[in-house]
Amino acid sequence: MITLAVDCMGGDHGPRVTLVACRQFLDHHPQARLLLVGLEQSLQGFAHERAVIVPASEVVAMDDPVEVALRKKKDSSMRVAILQVRDGAASAAVSAGNTGALMAIARYLLKTLDGIDRPAIATQMPNSRGGATTVLDLGANVDCSAEHLLQFAVMGSALVSALKEGGEPTVGLLNIGEEVIKGSEVIKKAAELLRSAANSGELNFYGNVEGNDIFKGTVDIVVCDGFIGNVALKASEGIASMIVGALKAEFSRHIFTKMAALIAYPVLKAFMQRMDYRRYNGAALLGLRGLVFKSHGSADAMAFEQALIRAYDAARNNLLDRVRIRIAHAAPLLAPADAQPKTGIAATTHR
Repeated sequence: MITLAVDCMGGDHGPRVTLVACRQFLDHHPQARLLLVGLEQSLQGFAHERAVIVPASEVVAMDDPVEVALRKKKDSSMRVAILQVRDGAASAAVSAGNTGALMAIARYLLKTLDGIDRPAIATQMPNSRGGATTVLDLGANVDCSAEHLLQFAVMGSALVSALKEGGEPTVGLLNIGEEVIKGSEVIKKAAELLRSAANSGELNFYGNVEGNDIFKGTVDIVVCDGFIGNVALKASEGIASMIVGALKAEFSRHIFTKMAALIAYPVLKAFMQRMDYRRYNGAALLGLRGLVFKSHGSADAMAFEQALIRAYDAARNNLLDRVRIRIAHAAPLLAPADAQPKTGIAATTHR
């Protein structure tokens, strides 16, 4: 049995979405148990033989400052869910709540792994090869050093290796061009560190990649700082929604396009499913001494169930141990990134 702790109160919709998703998830995963964390009066109608309600008296709002969530709401559903992971009652926690608060609370309660300065947010984006490209960081760290980007690459490689069969995943460094002479000094130094790691057998470094390579599927993993990663994520979601919306509108406009849509329906359906960002919901907070997954705040039941599935798969495939092993193996390369305090958690831009 894999046990997940679920912050049922987080996100824009709270229990009316999370509970529906939890029931769907349990129906599809007979080897899973859920700890449903939240206000008792909001969860008391839910009953399932593999679900237990864990009460919490407070809720972190989507607009709560990090300080309020971390220092004042000490019995929030978000915090109690992460405590289940810290105390060994659950293998992973899932929340759709405030990203900044989730990262701060998770980092405070679980601490970072040895050799990691800052946790990173990693998720998948659909690519033209029919699969997905893992991108990190997506908003936890706005300002990153070259050493941070190397750490992200190591953690991302562990994530993809744990969840995808095949050879060693390829890593690309997001840049304004493929040439080694391009990019900022931080990016150039990061490329040197990544090449050194590749020469040592720690990574399968492809080289510099550009933004369109994310969607081409040129590499398995794309590494960047949190500011750029978050912009890329939001842009991709917006473009996907625009394309799907435009197709639906166009094929409902005229009788001839309706007929064409009927003929092309199987292809259109497959395309829209691939472009549906809900299928890729569930971002891993990597670098912590426990598994935590972030769902979009606006997730519907289908999307939140996907986040639960990602957390379940990560726990089932021993992601945390794999990350530990890779970090320990790469320890000589993972020198402290800088002498600054371990800050750098961004605001709630990634929802």
